[in-house]
Amino acid sequence: MTRDQRLILTIAILASFVAFLDSSVINVALPAIRDELGGGLSTQQWVVDAYLITLGSLILLAGSLSDVFGRIVILRIGLIAFGVTSVLIALAPTAELMIVLRGFQGVAGALLVPSSLALIMSTFRGPAQARAIGQWTAWTSAAFIVGPVLGGIFVDVLSWRLVFAINVVPIAATLWMLVVLGQKDERNRETRIDYLGAVLGIVGLGGPVFALIEQGNYGWGSPAILVPLIVGLISLVAFVLWQRRAPQPMLPLALFRERNFSMGNIATIFIYGALALGGFIVVVYLQEVAGYAATFAALAFLPSSIGIILLSSYFGRLSGKYGPRIFMTVGPLLGGIGYVTFLSMQESVNYFTQVLPGVVLFSVGLSMTVAPLTSAILGAISARQAGIGSAVNNAVSRIAGLITVALVGVIVVGPLTVDNFHRVIIVTAALFFAGAVVSFVGIRNPVHAEAESTDVATPRA
Repeated sequence: MTRDQRLILTIAILASFVAFLDSSVINVALPAIRDELGGGLSTQQWVVDAYLITLGSLILLAGSLSDVFGRIVILRIGLIAFGVTSVLIALAPTAELMIVLRGFQGVAGALLVPSSLALIMSTFRGPAQARAIGQWTAWTSAAFIVGPVLGGIFVDVLSWRLVFAINVVPIAATLWMLVVLGQKDERNRETRIDYLGAVLGIVGLGGPVFALIEQGNYGWGSPAILVPLIVGLISLVAFVLWQRRAPQPMLPLALFRERNFSMGNIATIFIYGALALGGFIVVVYLQEVAGYAATFAALAFLPSSIGIILLSSYFGRLSGKYGPRIFMTVGPLLGGIGYVTFLSMQESVNYFTQVLPGVVLFSVGLSMTVAPLTSAILGAISARQAGIGSAVNNAVSRIAGLITVALVGVIVVGPLTVDNFHRVIIVTAALFFAGAVVSFVGIRNPVHAEAESTDVATPRA
């Protein structure tokens, strides 16, 4: 690599690391936030979902903004905004202000990941590009190990507020590297920004999510619930209709004509919805009901992060040889079975007998799923569409998590108890199983993989 290529790769890794770190650390801090700032389960849901609403709505728009204003400009704005909102969240005196700031942090987060990937795509070519993306994936995956552990230690030893201050150091280092790089931006003035689509997307997601979270406080018959629900659903319909006629839509609907792309994204809804729902409820339950310290609750899913790093490339290679269908079917099945074992948890939880076996099953299942799912979705479209295809799948996974976390208030009746926890676990497992069914029925292996599979299954003379 040249000096500039090394700098750009490091910048892209650090910028994405910040966004992934924040999303991996938040569940550990939720009980401590509730204890200090007040509020119940709905407050914890909002702390997660306020970020996901703006992030999921605007991540597609960020690509257009990068084209118009320049990738480095948008990346710099995203980094500064993410750093400022992180500090303000750490200082927030009330839960309401914190939730608002989390929404602004989601806007900043939406600018980071697409811009950093775009820098890699525009700087590297051919095999070097594949290696750079591999390094980017490996290092950003480390955020899912480092985040919860650091967060748990900060909550137990120092303060939950410092969990958000973790972002400041890598952000400052990345901004300094951008100055050292001194590279001029490339801009595409012909790109049109779909502002209307962005507004419709935010309202369309925000309205139903508000209704799902707050229905326990107001009741389904209240105008405070019905109005945002109806307005949100109308906005979602309007969003789809607008995307069909917009000159340069945020969401190119033509991509969904490809079977594996559309079915892969449907599977993503179930699988990533289950990931967000299960991760949210287990970490909160271990702290609030089982009495685990934040650090130990954070370490509960550490094997899954290690499993992804160690096994995902292996299953990715197997998927390339035999096709993604079998792995996208068996993986979510194992994940769902892993969660079913959590039904043995009561108020007193033994980690080694009631948690670890399920986490190991889930870890293998998730490792078996992630790379084949990505290859199935991106392999269904042309290389020229890979950027927008990846952005769409990223947005779908965030929105799936947004919706399932919002559903916690519908599933849990009253305070978090053993029975309520078991209900959420059953829904989580059912989502994994649904992802497996969609994958088995909907995904088609590429022709070369089908041929390879036949060759392996048929003895040669």
